[in-house]
Amino acid sequence: MPRFLPARLPRICVAIAASNPVEMVEKADSVVRENPFIEFRLDYLSKPLLAMPKIKAFVEYHPEALIVATCRRAVSGGKFRGSVASEVDILVKAANQGCHLVDLELESAAHLKAHDFARLRRSASLILSYHDYRGTKKLEETFNRMKQHTADFYKVVSTANSLYDNVVMMKFLERHSHSHSLIGVCMGEQGVISRVLAVRAGSQFTFGSVNPGEETAPGQITARTLQETYRIDQVDAATRVYGLAGDPIAHSLSPAMLNAAFRRENVNAVYVALHAKSFDDLLACVRDIPIHGLSVTMPYKEEMVKHLDKTDPMTAKVGACNTVIRSQEGKLYGFNTDVSGVVRPLEQRIPLAGAKILVLGAGGAARAAVFGLKERGADVYILNRTPGPAATLAKQAKAKAVNRTQLKKMNFDVIVNATPYGRDNTVILDAIEQLPEAERETFTLVRIQGLTHTEVAGIHGVSTKTVQRRLSRALVLLTESLGDLVPHEEFPGDA
Repeated sequence: MPRFLPARLPRICVAIAASNPVEMVEKADSVVRENPFIEFRLDYLSKPLLAMPKIKAFVEYHPEALIVATCRRAVSGGKFRGSVASEVDILVKAANQGCHLVDLELESAAHLKAHDFARLRRSASLILSYHDYRGTKKLEETFNRMKQHTADFYKVVSTANSLYDNVVMMKFLERHSHSHSLIGVCMGEQGVISRVLAVRAGSQFTFGSVNPGEETAPGQITARTLQETYRIDQVDAATRVYGLAGDPIAHSLSPAMLNAAFRRENVNAVYVALHAKSFDDLLACVRDIPIHGLSVTMPYKEEMVKHLDKTDPMTAKVGACNTVIRSQEGKLYGFNTDVSGVVRPLEQRIPLAGAKILVLGAGGAARAAVFGLKERGADVYILNRTPGPAATLAKQAKAKAVNRTQLKKMNFDVIVNATPYGRDNTVILDAIEQLPEAERETFTLVRIQGLTHTEVAGIHGVSTKTVQRRLSRALVLLTESLGDLVPHEEFPGDA
């Protein structure tokens, strides 16, 4: 007989895969108190039947656990190479040891005789599953095939080849979750957002891994990240969706920071990373999810301006937008906060009027820096890998484009790195480490620790003019080093 299920299942089912039964149960022991909903991937074991005594002992020791048994065949994307009959036999035995649910793929169900299917259904609650490892297509047709087999839950899993595939999956869930108990998600790097947003659209739960690197499907997020970063237990139909759009975005800390802010302020919202491979794909997602707000990063800051319904004069002047708000009517309002992000911190350190500032890059972030600094009266110079965009920006902003040869005869008060490099600080830190000792210490004390020239002069026992000279020298050397450290063939953002 199937074991009793709670009226509402937990939002996260932790998928556990291991090479042997002992390791499998040890992993389950490590997560069950925080995540009592567990899937044992028996197909990862060379001999799944040997795990039965371990499963029975685990169930007896953890009566609070809610367990799914899965033994997916290789022909359906799993690792079990036995027959359909062997798969069913393993699942029935797992149910007899205390597993509450069993997962059977549609392909296996189609080959089962009626009495074998009924025997499996009698043993535990049944999840009938389908996995498409190539794309997100024919969801309705697939679901109609699945409904020919009576099940307690229907799990439809596709592969996202675009961000919009997630929208297709969520619309499918919205259409059918009111009449059937559905689990739906998109696999793959492009499908990560469905791991969070599918429950908002009606999926009964989502899957999470135990640790990074232990995923049982492409794009799977760890259970801890789903709980702590995305607050998956609180995501519902009323949850507002915000996102970071760009390519690449894996380096960004924005999801962690913004979701932490939502948690602190008790806002029913979630912030997800939208790795958009094309701008059209991004725009379709923004309109159809719908996204309430968007942070825009490279390479879409300039393209986004063309699709705004309204913006402010500075954003229009810069020609790049990094912040979008979507109104209830669906209109897009865009702003550029990069300008204040560059100008305000610098204003607290030095007078910008008349300051000699070098901006590295000529993309969206560089445009914001150049226009913002020029508005404050700075003398702005632009260095870019390819001279054309730098010359165009310099002409538009009434700045000056320079090349690396000219830099050897120039000194700057500030260098602004507006290129994609240095996102993780390693490029800049490497360049600082290459400075001569006196220049390195002076740069660190003034530009990183914020000491005044007089304070640094006192520490080193030199004049303020010497401090200024060392700082200028450090800035010149940094400019040269950054140019050497950045491989030209990997400098796509501002070409």
